[in-house]
Amino acid sequence: MDEPTDRELARARRRELSPTEREQVESRVSSLLDLLGKVHTMALLREFAFADEPLRFSELETRLGVSPNTLSQRLSDLTDAGLLVRESYDEIPPRVEYRPTERAEALFPAFGHFHHWAAEHELDTTNSEVS
Repeated sequence: MDEPTDRELARARRRELSPTEREQVESRVSSLLDLLGKVHTMALLREFAFADEPLRFSELETRLGVSPNTLSQRLSDLTDAGLLVRESYDEIPPRVEYRPTERAEALFPAFGHFHHWAAEHELDTTNSEVS
């Protein structure tokens, strides 16, 4: 017998939820997608997903080419959501590092799926269909 697909597993898990639980989960998913849909948030999380150590503000700014204000806001959003931890060190010059929480790390396999998909497919931005 074939193994169920991810889609089939997701549907089965959804069916197992009571209406109240389903509503709560779907509300959480909506909140997560709202956060992830903010400009540069996915790129920022991708950096943490593939990093081997905490990242500094200046590193992220250079890697992503994001304005300091936008980067600061996104880091704050992710910290407030419990996905990143901000650690500041009493040094001169000041040093601040960010690291992912366990909650963020639970999202990181999705980035592996995105990379796998991108290796096999090309997104055609000239029309609305995906190859």
